[in-house]
Amino acid sequence: MTGFARTLRAAGVAADHERTQNLLRALDHLDVTDAAAVYWAGRLTLCAGPDDLPRYDRCFAAYFGGHKATPSRTAVTTVTRHLAERDGGDEGDGDETPAPAGASRAEVLRHRDVARLTEAERAEVHRMLAMLRCGRARRRSRRFEPAHQGRLDQRRTIRDALRKGDVARLRRRRHTTRPRPVVLFVDVSGSMAPYAETLLRFAHALVRSEPRATRVFSVGTRLTPITAELRHRDPGTALAEVSKAIPDWSGGTRLGEELKEFLGRYSARGAIAVIASDGWERGDPGLLGTQMERLARQAHRVIWVNPHKGYDDYQPLTGGMRAALPHLDDLVAGHSLAAFERLSERLAHA
Repeated sequence: MTGFARTLRAAGVAADHERTQNLLRALDHLDVTDAAAVYWAGRLTLCAGPDDLPRYDRCFAAYFGGHKATPSRTAVTTVTRHLAERDGGDEGDGDETPAPAGASRAEVLRHRDVARLTEAERAEVHRMLAMLRCGRARRRSRRFEPAHQGRLDQRRTIRDALRKGDVARLRRRRHTTRPRPVVLFVDVSGSMAPYAETLLRFAHALVRSEPRATRVFSVGTRLTPITAELRHRDPGTALAEVSKAIPDWSGGTRLGEELKEFLGRYSARGAIAVIASDGWERGDPGLLGTQMERLARQAHRVIWVNPHKGYDDYQPLTGGMRAALPHLDDLVAGHSLAAFERLSERLAHA
């Protein structure tokens, strides 16, 4: 079963250590020779949301060599009741109604706004965020590598012919690929205080996944590079170093001036530029619009992550958002673990 959990993680399902332990505890109460019971036990404990279900079904069929198990009402009731008891939930009134809320506490946390979590719940979300494997789209580089198919490698072909006396084989080559760079700007102003730590932990996951292709800056009243601090393996240590490096925690936001400074000192050419901010610009919105236009001309793609975008009634009415909106490729939510998972997938296919 732990091997099955590893297969699920490779397929993108959040089957972490705690979920796997929950599965093993649930199987203690079930007949493990019953395929339906095993199927539902894994589905209720290892999956974190609707997006995981198709992947789970494919992995289950492939790993155990059979078809998708048929639903078993008894199995569902037994597993959910056991997990509800473990998490301190009520057993109910004795009927056979499943209690999916108690079956996966992590599934509920995955979709909740991190600003509304308790300290314990936020720590759990941060733990899951540390295990996030952030994929990255790849782009063609100028370098070449030997290949069986591709363009003719004249230099190697001629060199072989001179060494062997005749042309015994045509050598070929192709372009190598490398991860597309990501430049991430994290707003640490006062209005973003409930989300800043979680955003920085997501930045840590990005840096750990592709250290050489990720640059992170904090933005508030000044631009601060924090990539080096985020390269530490342990998230807690990395965040402690970041807190020492950022001098403008919980201040205002002058994103226009900071983008101007960035474009004057650095480059985002060919990169995916990600700006995590609520758009409460205290500087000149006109300057922000001008710098966003410059950034859009340089970058491969510009993505704005706004925590408030996760609510159905959200409208980009702040001055900063209205100035930046015409120059964005994507405006996405950034309020929950599920939103960060979707952002990670977007970076993997940008």
